[in-house]
Amino acid sequence: MGSNQNKSAYQQIDLSAAKNTDSKSISKVRDKRKQFPSIDELTQGILKGDKTALSRAITMVESTNRDHLQMANTIIENCLALKKESIRLGITGVPGVGKSTLIETLGKKLTALGNKVAVLAVDPTSTKSKGSILGDKTRMQELVKDSNAFIRPSPSGDTLGGVARKTRETIILCEAAGYNIVLIETVGVGQSETAVHSMVDFFLLLKLAGAGDELQGIKRGIIEMADALVINKADKENIKQAKKAKIEFTRALQLYPPKESGWIPKVLSCSALEDSGIIEIWGMVMEFINHARTIGTLQTNRSNQNKHWLLQHIDDQIKYDFYQNANISRILPTVINEVTMGKTSPFRAAEKLLEIYRKDG
Repeated sequence: MGSNQNKSAYQQIDLSAAKNTDSKSISKVRDKRKQFPSIDELTQGILKGDKTALSRAITMVESTNRDHLQMANTIIENCLALKKESIRLGITGVPGVGKSTLIETLGKKLTALGNKVAVLAVDPTSTKSKGSILGDKTRMQELVKDSNAFIRPSPSGDTLGGVARKTRETIILCEAAGYNIVLIETVGVGQSETAVHSMVDFFLLLKLAGAGDELQGIKRGIIEMADALVINKADKENIKQAKKAKIEFTRALQLYPPKESGWIPKVLSCSALEDSGIIEIWGMVMEFINHARTIGTLQTNRSNQNKHWLLQHIDDQIKYDFYQNANISRILPTVINEVTMGKTSPFRAAEKLLEIYRKDG
């Protein structure tokens, strides 16, 4: 009996010890997860092509935390001097035009040729829930498995232009990680879908044949910025309509003034699903890049983009500082209520808030 009691006691001790060991192990794992890599560790990881380090740095760049922002700026500064030049290609078009399918098909061909491809896919953010699906990795099931490809979905947030708030910074980090081709997929075409043009070398506009958007596409200012139009889904019963659309868009492009570089935008057709016409698209992109490098417009364009980046960052920082101001945060709900109740005009209310902000500055 005593022996059994002792045995039971020993078992209890062993179980208790095991529980304590498990608790300590779990605690260590949690502590390790909480330990965020240092700036040097992330920088070195990026330069070595570590996807985990790159993803963590991008998360830091996208964060609204001021401490993260300062760390992200340091990492970007470190990467700027060591980054490799890449070909930056922006791809836009109406939802459902087949952007993700085209990018996956093109991306696989590019990695097969020895390139490292980064895909920055921007998902629309709900104005109500503020959430995004971020499902581009699911749509690009083959490319996501490629060791020479990196896919990063990001929410558009409240940014106009169908690009994420920190897409420019993310491009720098991807280039530092050794990706020599960066593909940016935007949310979709709209009146403000032009910001992507200010951060890429080549702007590709995808269109659909027979979808009734031919005239709408001509009316939008976005077509003026396109370096090429591609009619996607030119397969099966759509081939005839694709040929017709190609002729119509070619005629439409003749109505626009020539680009400063002398490049004449082209109209191609393809089927991303059937993998036809994709190589021709990349050949056209390289023709443009070589032309722009020869006459110097590629570097001029990059310089102008950096200027735009500077001014945009100033605008973003002023807006951030304004809403972080303690006095503004305190009085803003009252002012908003006065405006919604019709007690004061939005213009007078804005002047009042800006006056308070200037005094604090």
